[in-house]
Formats: sequence, C-alpha cells, structure tokens
Amino acid sequence: MLKLKHKSVKQVEEEEKALKDILKGNIRKYRKRRNLSQFALASKIDISTNFLADIEAGNTWVSAQTLQKLAKAFDIEAYELLKPEKEGSPPAEQKKIMDKFSQDLAVVLKNSVDKSVAHLKKQYLIT
Repeated sequence: MLKLKHKSVKQVEEEEKALKDILKGNIRKYRKRRNLSQFALASKIDISTNFLADIEAGNTWVSAQTLQKLAKAFDIEAYELLKPEKEGSPPAEQKKIMDKFSQDLAVVLKNSVDKSVAHLKKQYLIT
C-alpha cells in the first residue's frame, strides 16, 4: 500500500512546479529536435495548439493519456519526458520528487489498464 506523507500546500505547489518545469523543457527540447512547430505537434497528438502552448509554458498539467501521446510522437518512453536534464546526477530533492511521481503515475496507469481489461472481459464475456 502506498503511504502518503502529509505535506504543506507550499511543498505540493513547489513539487508540482518542479515537475512542470522538467516536462515543459523536455517537450520543447524533443519538439525542436524533430523540427515540429507547436501546431504540428498538437495536430499529431490531437490536442489544441493552445493546450500545448499552456503545457510548454508550465500553466497546465497533462493526463497520463496525453503524456503517452507525446512520448509516442517523440518515439520515446513517457518517463523520459519527466527526467531532468543530465548535469551529473539530479539534486536529491528533485530525485525524490521524480521517484514519487513515477510511483504515482505507475499506479494511475496500472489502474487504467486494469479497468480497461475488466471492461473488455465483461463486454466479451471472458472469464
């Protein structure tokens, strides 16, 4: 069972901002490496250009599904969008944030897959 530690609102906001900063930087980096405009990438993954611009500005967060679409568009694994730039090893606090987020994301993705499988089994009467 996942143990949750009580954090202050400020701590949660700081952690979220750190993750958004990593995500927005990585999206921009991979998009530019592939010479994609925001419009081209947004079209490719079926989201609005405004939504992608908000993600790259760090103004909004993404769902697991959008994260997967971005990763697929860049031909990388989703976790790579959440990895900090390599400058030696990441600071300890940043690593803790990433580890916690990775655990939470794994739980969300597993639950989503489990629900999908259960739905398909029910729909096709598979036991």
